[in-house]
Amino acid sequence: MRLSKKTIIVTGASSGIGASAARIFADEGANVIMGARREDRLQALEKDLRSRGKTAITVVGDALDEDFAQRLVATALSEFGGLDGAFNNAGVTGPMKPLEEIDLETWKSVLDINLTGAYLAAKHQIPALQDRGRGAIVFTSSFVGQGIGLPGMTAYAASKAGLIGLTQSLAAECGQQNIRVNALLPGGTLTEMAGDDPDAHDAIASMHALKRMATADEIAQAALFLLTSESSFVTGSSLYVDGGNSIFKG
Repeated sequence: MRLSKKTIIVTGASSGIGASAARIFADEGANVIMGARREDRLQALEKDLRSRGKTAITVVGDALDEDFAQRLVATALSEFGGLDGAFNNAGVTGPMKPLEEIDLETWKSVLDINLTGAYLAAKHQIPALQDRGRGAIVFTSSFVGQGIGLPGMTAYAASKAGLIGLTQSLAAECGQQNIRVNALLPGGTLTEMAGDDPDAHDAIASMHALKRMATADEIAQAALFLLTSESSFVTGSSLYVDGGNSIFKG
């Protein structure tokens, strides 16, 4: 039980990588606080976890609502007496368009959800981790904007690259307080965001050295590693979990 009695926040928990992470963390003994906008999905996941004897609580809200970030932490404090870690995973891809076709409102929306949402989450998580005397934060970034560039993904790439800068600066700020901060860089992953077109999946898979896309569980397992004591000397890092996408040019 690698997260036994640890209290962990997971945002973007209603589907995909976030939902997989919530299940895996709960199976590893964590008290999981699941945050997202889609209440019906969160409640279904909570019901499933509780039916198997796991500990999970749902907090519904938007990543851009500072009150939501506060409520997630407040729930950890009131229900479990503190916070041990967070997987800040909420995000969007945004439109696949050339930069000149992206209007300012759309540009700001992608950066706000992916980057400002992460700032708001960490802003309220860090004091709780300081009170605990230790902890770990993991952000979901991307190989896009770090390892490679892809046409039509400028807003997404800018926001995810920004997350890496946020990760590094927070790691430097919080290291003396025994708080580790890392970024996860997934490759193509079989989630709702990837759509359901098999031809598109084949094209994405061909970009990876492993010639396939990841499952959501595979990405969540990497987040688990970054939240456990197994990564106790890892901070400020950008962990590629991309099936070799970033190094493959064939």
